[in-house]
Amino acid sequence: MGRMSDSVHIRFHHELNDFLPVAQQDVTCEHALHKTRSIKDLIESIGVPHPEVDVILVDGVAVDFTQSVTGGETIEVYPRTNQPDLHPLKHNQLGLPDQPRFVLDVHLGRLAGYLRMLGFDTLYRNDYDDPELACISEMENRILVTSDRKLLMRKRVRHGYFMRSREPRRQVVELLRHFDLFDYRAERERCISCNGNLQPVDKQQIESRLLPLTRKYYDVFFQCDGCGKVYWKGSHHARMQRLIENIRSG
Repeated sequence: MGRMSDSVHIRFHHELNDFLPVAQQDVTCEHALHKTRSIKDLIESIGVPHPEVDVILVDGVAVDFTQSVTGGETIEVYPRTNQPDLHPLKHNQLGLPDQPRFVLDVHLGRLAGYLRMLGFDTLYRNDYDDPELACISEMENRILVTSDRKLLMRKRVRHGYFMRSREPRRQVVELLRHFDLFDYRAERERCISCNGNLQPVDKQQIESRLLPLTRKYYDVFFQCDGCGKVYWKGSHHARMQRLIENIRSG
């Protein structure tokens, strides 16, 4: 027979508390259960998006998102970092691909530029709507980064992250720390404007587009294979490299 209790006791750990009211943070809370439901639905009804959740323990046993909750259970919920010292664990977050790729919502344009600067394949447009973002994330296996928790709760989203910081440089450090990507080295350089790949280009091909001093002092150039923008290793490149090193140092 099923349990007769009409509530569960649940505690969220570490950064998952960012989604909870202060009174519910770092404590075990009782939540009413009006019907049998999946544990994924229960967690998101409390306000925590499923892509932020990795390990779930129900009465001490690790379960996946499909586990039914009937009442009377004691539940512990952990993020992908800071997990309990239990073996084996059932992980609800799949491992990231060797070359992680991102898609960002409309509010994160500056962050997109920084990620491209670091060599990450990063899609961003200021006219993506929520269904389109979720579809791109699923179909192209991209990490959806957003400051909209409802968007992150969409069923199609498998990999995702809710951006806490509002300052772009802090955002990129926060993201690299969360996914442990400080040591990532890109296979190619990317265009900051459109995410295209930068390819070496002969100076003669783009000479007419250069300012006189650039034409005089620089000989090595790169061109985006998407938008055609031209890059060279001038003073702006040195500033960009310093920024990259500052970001990588956290």
